[in-house]
Amino acid sequence: MSFTFKAALSARKFDMSVSLADAETVAVLGPNGAGKSTLLGMIAGLLRPDSGTAVLGERRLFDLDGGTHHWRPPHLRGTALLAQDSLLFPHLDALENVAFGPRSTGASRKAAREAARHWLAEVDALAFADRKPSQLSGGQAQRVAVARALAAEPELLLLDEPMAALDIHAAPMLRRVLKRVLRGRKAIIVTHDVLDAYMLADRVIVVDNGRIVEEGPTRRILERPRSAFAAGLAGLNLVSGTITGEGIATPDGQVFAGQHDPAWLPQPGQAGVAAFPPSSISVFLGDVHGSPRNSFAVTITELEPHGDQIRVRADTGQHTLSADITPAASADLGLVPGMEVRFVVKAALVSVYPA
Repeated sequence: MSFTFKAALSARKFDMSVSLADAETVAVLGPNGAGKSTLLGMIAGLLRPDSGTAVLGERRLFDLDGGTHHWRPPHLRGTALLAQDSLLFPHLDALENVAFGPRSTGASRKAAREAARHWLAEVDALAFADRKPSQLSGGQAQRVAVARALAAEPELLLLDEPMAALDIHAAPMLRRVLKRVLRGRKAIIVTHDVLDAYMLADRVIVVDNGRIVEEGPTRRILERPRSAFAAGLAGLNLVSGTITGEGIATPDGQVFAGQHDPAWLPQPGQAGVAAFPPSSISVFLGDVHGSPRNSFAVTITELEPHGDQIRVRADTGQHTLSADITPAASADLGLVPGMEVRFVVKAALVSVYPA
C-alpha cells in the first residue's frame, strides 16, 4: 500500500508533495523552521492544512480540495508518531504502555499483553517490561516508545528526531533497533543527523522554507548535494554558479575548476555546482608557489576543533568555505579570525555536476 500526500498551509508558507512506496523509509532533512515537523503533524492529523489530499493505502486521511471536505481523525489514520520525548504514560509500566495500543483498538487484555511482549522483545526491551518510565534511562524509554508505536500496527510510522534527546551511547543502540524494525515498513523520519539518513533511509527529501528543494536516493543526495543544507550535512563545501569549460563560474566572477562525471556532458551556461571536502583545501600565507587553478583569497571567520583537526571557516566575499588542517599546521601558520590567507584546492578534488 503506497502513500501520497499534497498539502498547503499559507500561514506557515508550506506547500509540499510527498509519496512513499511500500516498504520505503524516507528521511526528511532541513534547517530549523523548514517545515519538517509541520509535514509530520499534517500526516498524523495534528495540524490541518488549508488545502490538499493524503491517501494511505485504502484510507483517505484528508481531502480538502473540491466541494466535499473529508478529515479522518488521528486515531483512525493508521499512522503512529514517535517524537523526541518518549511520552510514555508515567503511571503504567513498560508492558502496559505498549499494550495500550492494541487495547485501544479492541484487543483483549491477554492478547494486548502478548503483543506488547512481542514488540518489547523486538526492540530489546523485554527485560524491563515491569519498570515504570521513571525507572528507565532515556534510551530505554525511547525503545519502549518504539515498541508502543509498532504495537498499534501502523501502516505508516512517523519519527520526529527520535534520537535527538539521547546521549552518545543510547543513540547508536536505538539506531540499530530502528534499522531492524523499519525493514519492510513505510516510514518517514525527520532528522538532523546524516548517519540516520545513511543507515535508515532509502531516499532523502531536503526541505527549506516549506518547500522541497532536493530529493533522491540517500547516497546520491549526500554525496552529490545540490542544496547548501545537504552539503553541510554531508560535510562538503558547495559553490553554485554556471558551467564553464573549466568548471563553475560564480556570479562574482570566481571560477572553481573541477572534474565532472565522464558520463555527463556539461553544457556551458547551464546551472551547476562544485563540491569538495574541507580536507581537500590547503591553507597558505601570502603567495602560493606554482600556478594552482583553484587559489582564493579568503578572510578567516572562525577556528574550531573538528575531531582531531582544526576546521578553518573563511569568507571569500561571496561564499563561506571550510578547510580542515592539523592543530600543528594551524599553530605554525598562526591562524586567527580576521586573518587573510589563501585557500588552495586541486581541481581533481572538485566535483562538478548540474544543479
